[in-house]
Amino acid sequence: MSTRKKATLVLQNGRKMEGWSFGYDGPCEGEVVFSTAMAGYTESLTDPSFSGQILCAAYPLIGNYGIPPMETDGDGLLKGFESERIHVRGLVVTGYSEKYSHWNAVGSLGGWMKEQKVPGISGIDTRLLTQILREEGSMPGRIVPEGMDEGRFEESGPGAENPVARVSCREVIRYGKGEKKVVLVDCGVTHQVLRGLVRRGVEVIRVPWNYDFNSLEWDGLFLSNGPGDPALCRETIENIRRAMQGEKPVCGICLGGLLMGMAAGASAYKLKYGHRSHNQPVRRLGTDRCYITAQNNGYALDSGSLPADWEPYLINMNDGTNEGIRHKSKPFFSAQFYPEVSSGPEDCDFIFDDFISKL
Repeated sequence: MSTRKKATLVLQNGRKMEGWSFGYDGPCEGEVVFSTAMAGYTESLTDPSFSGQILCAAYPLIGNYGIPPMETDGDGLLKGFESERIHVRGLVVTGYSEKYSHWNAVGSLGGWMKEQKVPGISGIDTRLLTQILREEGSMPGRIVPEGMDEGRFEESGPGAENPVARVSCREVIRYGKGEKKVVLVDCGVTHQVLRGLVRRGVEVIRVPWNYDFNSLEWDGLFLSNGPGDPALCRETIENIRRAMQGEKPVCGICLGGLLMGMAAGASAYKLKYGHRSHNQPVRRLGTDRCYITAQNNGYALDSGSLPADWEPYLINMNDGTNEGIRHKSKPFFSAQFYPEVSSGPEDCDFIFDDFISKL
């Protein structure tokens, strides 16, 4: 430990927490959020929904099983990662394991982060940090290695950069083969979501977030997860609104579910500290059936703002927030969580099946 460089986590509220630098030796700034997941740091770091954020891992030991090789399956989708690169701006942990042990490991977490120029800080009481974020809400923060200027925080105005534009694909990409065609609007889609559709025997047409997919031939529309404020995706919302004038099935997950709700006429609001974990309990309304879900959300729909022809479909059992909506007569529905995730629960794999069955 004595050979490692000191670093400081600086929060917008003035709180400073000292620790040790690992990964890339440089500063970073972003919204500090926490996740209570116990495993899956390679998947979390490469989840585009974390773009622009500094991730606090509440679980106390990170890095112990290293990093797997970047191998792809027959459809060109990565097996142990959710995208091709790290999307978090920084990582905050209590204990970073410099030595790793796993049969499939090819490198260390710190080495991988250094290659991709992502700073980390260890030795932080992440349980305390999580309590601060729960009480005061997610807030801007900065990881600053020893000897560097802490700087100051700038207020982001209404014209803030849309992170979805940063993580979405740049061109149309096709996956799989099948009689049915599904347009997937890429707002920051994970490879596991793509895989969940492809292995159900459909052709997936992945399009950029602001692409006018209504000009294509398709049997179903799938709206992906992604980062940031849904209000910044105005083009996407308008394209979805036009699509929902018809009768073809539409399914939205995570950010995609929010965009569907806003296209229907509902409003969304920012959660105090979001839902980021593998253990969010969600109940299907009208039943006593409850699911354990994996989530990475910072916003929620206001159920009270839904138009008369829509209804709440799912509810979060921790805080009562909306977790999904559905149209009362058309095949449109959403879920504010991942249907399946690596690593994480697969309780809600049926979301894919429900969508495919409507095509």
